[in-house]
Amino acid sequence: MTKRDVVFPPGRQALYEQNRYSPAVKSGGFLFVSGQVGSREDGSPEPELDAQVRRAFQNLNAVLEAAGCTFDDVVDVTVFIVDPQQHFERIREVAREYWGEAPYPNATAVGVTWLYGFQFEIKVVARLPAAV
Repeated sequence: MTKRDVVFPPGRQALYEQNRYSPAVKSGGFLFVSGQVGSREDGSPEPELDAQVRRAFQNLNAVLEAAGCTFDDVVDVTVFIVDPQQHFERIREVAREYWGEAPYPNATAVGVTWLYGFQFEIKVVARLPAAV
């Protein structure tokens, strides 16, 4: 088996090692990013929903940047929301700050009952920029 080509954002590698997963893996011209939540540097959740969503996008953007990507390179998005009936519209408003312009990536929203103390998680697949 080929060794995984893992991407780590600066400053958070210890959290990923502690939790035993990779933040992102490059494969076949794509970047597969693990779910990103609104966690602070110590791994604790931002307490307020808007701040948690913003932090999740900031954490996502740090992973994308470490791979030489931006959100414009994202082709597939999956979001997980605790109590989507209550939170979906608020999350959608905050996410617009990061979503960019059309054409948008395809997206799937999944309602869940538990996210380890978080209310929102986002995972993506991005196209890696062509090597120059």
